[in-house]
Amino acid sequence: MTDPVSDIFNLLQPSALRSKIASGAGAWRVRRQESGGPFYCVLMEGTARLAVDGRAPVDLKAGDFVLVPAAFGFTMSSTGPAAAGETDPDVVTLLPGETRHGDPDAPADARMLIGHFSFGSPDADLLVPLLPDVVHVSGDRRLSMIVELVTEEARAERPAREVVLERLLEVMLIEALRSSSGPTAAPGLLRGLSDARLSEALRLMHAEPGRSWTVAALAREAALSRSAFFDRFTRAVGVTPMDYLLSWRMALAKTFLTRGEGALTDIAERLGYSSASAFSVAFTRTVGVPPSVYARRIE
Repeated sequence: MTDPVSDIFNLLQPSALRSKIASGAGAWRVRRQESGGPFYCVLMEGTARLAVDGRAPVDLKAGDFVLVPAAFGFTMSSTGPAAAGETDPDVVTLLPGETRHGDPDAPADARMLIGHFSFGSPDADLLVPLLPDVVHVSGDRRLSMIVELVTEEARAERPAREVVLERLLEVMLIEALRSSSGPTAAPGLLRGLSDARLSEALRLMHAEPGRSWTVAALAREAALSRSAFFDRFTRAVGVTPMDYLLSWRMALAKTFLTRGEGALTDIAERLGYSSASAFSVAFTRTVGVPPSVYARRIE
């Protein structure tokens, strides 16, 4: 059976760029302005508060995992108010094995593994918007086991530490995505897959991207009326059915072009376009350059 989450994960080609252990004591605060790179945090001990721009703050406790697929700005801080005379919350001190935020002499109130992923795929700009804005998983047994392994590896100085940590972080990312689905999840692919009616339509779009899909045809597969399907899909996934299908087709197209898999006419047919020119128009409108130019750029 086609698995849209695996499809997107494989195309994104995630890898852990860098990670570090950070701690906070007393009143502390970390403010970052990011350039869209995916950010993650595993809270190893204590509590902390994460505020991503445009979202309500999230209180974290030990064992929690947070992923922001495209972090444009966030603040991590202590959960309580600052007391009079406390150290400046923005003070940063390098301690053995970790970066301390807040009071360098006090016991840590929070300790976390933080870092950044990179997406190796040129399709990231198309695919990341299909994921939730923020993935926060708490109290999940399977994920907690992986978090424990990541925490243990991050603290150890074993041979091949970075390689093992990178693989564990990739597994943790997949498990976090699987664990964050459900009707209360943020709009995105995972929330759509948690809806039995919508999941059938999503799986079919991934399994048969070259089929001449229409909203009406997808609605029939989902056993919904056209209007009910359109509204339900748009609310759950965050984009219209045809916009989702276009993003998926263009992500596949870029992969085919990158790998040199077929002439334009072949790619057009595989993706449901009546001709190479129709495919070229759609690709150019979405990506910004014609497919022939795109193919030459990545040679």
